[in-house]
Order: sequence, then C-alpha cells, then structure tokens
Amino acid sequence: MTKRIQLSDHTTLFKSLVALHTEVEKAAADAGLDQKLIELVKIRGSQLNGCAYCLDKHSRDARELGEDERRIYLLGAWWETELYTEQERAALALTDAITKLSERQDVPDDVYEQATKVLTEDQYRAVCWAVALINTWNRLGVTSHKPLPR
Repeated sequence: MTKRIQLSDHTTLFKSLVALHTEVEKAAADAGLDQKLIELVKIRGSQLNGCAYCLDKHSRDARELGEDERRIYLLGAWWETELYTEQERAALALTDAITKLSERQDVPDDVYEQATKVLTEDQYRAVCWAVALINTWNRLGVTSHKPLPR
C-alpha cells in the first residue's frame, strides 16, 4: 500500500474533529443510547466504507465494552439474523442508508419510520450524527491509508 500524507497530522483540524466526536458520544449517552449500539454503528459504517483502521479500532472498543464477538462478526449481514434488537436493527438500517446516500440520494421512508418508531428524537439525532462522524473518520482514514496500530 502506498504511504500517504496522514490527515490526522493537521493538529487544529484533528482536534476539532475529536472535540466533535466527544460531543456526539455525550449526546448519545445523554439520549440513553447504549455505547455498544454506537460502536456497532461505527463498525457497520466502517465496513461499508472499507476503513481497516476504524474497523480494527471500533471492533476492539466494542469487545472492551463487552460486545459479543459473534454479533461483531455478523454485522455484514445484520438483517439476516435475530441477534440484534429492534433498536439496533433500526440504527443499523439508518447507518446503511446514510452511508450509501450517494446510491439513493435519500434515506428511504421505511428506514426513517422504523428508526423513529424505536428511537426518541434525541436518539435519532445522536445516531445520525454518529453515522455522519464515522463516515468522516472513514474518509480521512481511507484517503490517507491510515496504518493499523501495532
């Protein structure tokens, strides 16, 4: 893999993104969302975007929170299993729709309706922000070929 300029080396911008990350995590916690659900969203978004660095990081973070490895392994086919709660399934469908926005130019009404049926307005906002943020991190990681930690 070609070595590239690391976008995380621009301290001012990177610190701003980390601060936003902290705010999004706080909003999710304040809305009553389980941190494991947010990690599943981050892993799923990273799968769709092909970001190895973020997949590695958030899979490890999820395991540290006590997430079952089987649920992490099966995220690539989450819709085919009953391992995820209704709230998780709604958040994952929303993650898929937002991450694949360029394919449809919309979040389908059924995805929106399912999400707002099982998530409060604050939880919905927090999930959408978490998806937007992981997509941003993924784009920076993939663009710069961010290396895995040793």
